[in-house]
Amino acid sequence: MDLRKLKTLIDLVAESDISELEVTEGDGKVRIVKSAPAAPQQMVYAAAPQMAAPAAPVAAPTASAAEESAPAVPDGHVVTAPMVGTLYRAPNPGAAPFVEVGQSVQEGDALCIIEAMKLLNEIEADKSGVIKEILVENGAPVEYGQPLFVIG
Repeated sequence: MDLRKLKTLIDLVAESDISELEVTEGDGKVRIVKSAPAAPQQMVYAAAPQMAAPAAPVAAPTASAAEESAPAVPDGHVVTAPMVGTLYRAPNPGAAPFVEVGQSVQEGDALCIIEAMKLLNEIEADKSGVIKEILVENGAPVEYGQPLFVIG
C-alpha cells in the first residue's frame, strides 16, 4: 500500500468516530487504532536569560495609572488553556458552539476544543456553574495558561 493511501486512511480515522480500522490489500494488511485522548500534560517553558541594560530612574506611576494598566480580574472561576493551540468553540465548523454565555454547565461538560499538533483536545469544565464570560474568539490561537472562560 502506498504512503498516500496510508495517510488518507489515517486522516479518515482521526476525523471520524471510529476507533479502529483494518484494511487488507493483496498480501498487505494495515491496522490503524485511534488511541483514547490522553489527559493534557503540563508543559513548562523557561525563558532564556537576558542581559539587562542599566535602567534609567523612572518616576513611580500614580495609583490611577496602575489601575488602568492592570487587567480586570473576572469575578468567578476562570478556566485556562492547558496547552498551546487553536481554540474551536464548536465540534464542527457548521455546528452550534459547545457553550454560550448564560448557559449552565456541569463539571466534565465540554467547553471547547483546542487543536494542538493536528490533535483535537476537548476541554472540559472543571467546575459546575453558569458561563459568565467567553474570553477567546473561535479559531483564535491560545497560549498555555490563557484564560478562556469564566464560570460563576
